[in-house]
Amino acid sequence: MQKVILFFLIFGLSFSICSFDTAGKDKIEWLTVAEMQVAYGKLQKPILIDVYTNWCGWCKVMDKVTYKNNNVVKYINEHFYAIKLDAESTDVFEWGANKFEYDTQLKVNGLSVYLLNGELSFPSTVFLTDLNAQPAALPGYLKPTEIEAPLKFFGDGIYKVSTFTEFARSFKTNW
Repeated sequence: MQKVILFFLIFGLSFSICSFDTAGKDKIEWLTVAEMQVAYGKLQKPILIDVYTNWCGWCKVMDKVTYKNNNVVKYINEHFYAIKLDAESTDVFEWGANKFEYDTQLKVNGLSVYLLNGELSFPSTVFLTDLNAQPAALPGYLKPTEIEAPLKFFGDGIYKVSTFTEFARSFKTNW
């Protein structure tokens, strides 16, 4: 009887330890456009915008893989204001002195058109060094190893002293 109890105790303990997964528990602190602007007024730091649609399969993969990667999560939360923007949102967004509404012809929100410079591709990751900066959009799915360089280029302020091309020549991925 003691062997049976010991077996179940060890089995239960092993199962508990194996099912306790600490990886991926952290989440990106996604803000709305309005929340970001309030936070930005208090402390300025670069802005990352995930432009997605609900029907986009690669957008869902990027959410499940890239935006769940612990290195990506930690880095974005420390160095950026992060926004998830549904490109097809019918909300009215205020960005600086401009208002952006849903465009019935394009079937997307005008803020998406602005951020993506009219090149509507989903998912797209947009980097802004400040609220009035020219958006730098990277279209398509980005793996954690592929998003690392642009994150660090903008997050570490390297854009102030170097071009991305110069930076990328010597960049070594760690993720």
